[in-house]
Amino acid sequence: MASTYGESAGAVGRTAPAEREATGWVGWIMFASVLMILAGVMNGVQGLIAIVNDDWVVWGNRADLYIDLTAWGWVHLLLGIVLLLAGIGVLSGNILARSVAVVVAGLSIVANFLWLPAYPVWALTIIAVDVFVIYALTAHGGELRD
Repeated sequence: MASTYGESAGAVGRTAPAEREATGWVGWIMFASVLMILAGVMNGVQGLIAIVNDDWVVWGNRADLYIDLTAWGWVHLLLGIVLLLAGIGVLSGNILARSVAVVVAGLSIVANFLWLPAYPVWALTIIAVDVFVIYALTAHGGELRD
């Protein structure tokens, strides 16, 4: 009897794991990781603007913010850096980076929801990008490693 891949003397009857064919979602996951990198850069720019010049607010709704605009700037800058690094990690197929990316994208959604009074159009844009990233990484993220 011929030996199959992965079969040893104690493992009779086991066969090689079937190779899965990559689907079109691999491209979407790559796209999602690039979107994560872009969302990280956008959050970083948004944070830097709020840190450097906290008197400049597009809509002037400062009173509706939950914390000071400079503090929000630091939150967005840190979220942006972590999103950028997680996006780079997802491009390599790292499962830890994918998990971190989902958590950070969720935190980014919450932060941008609370940021709506200051920059409504920008915040809604980032929220939409983060929702797409979470969907692509949770539903099809494992296909990138195959």
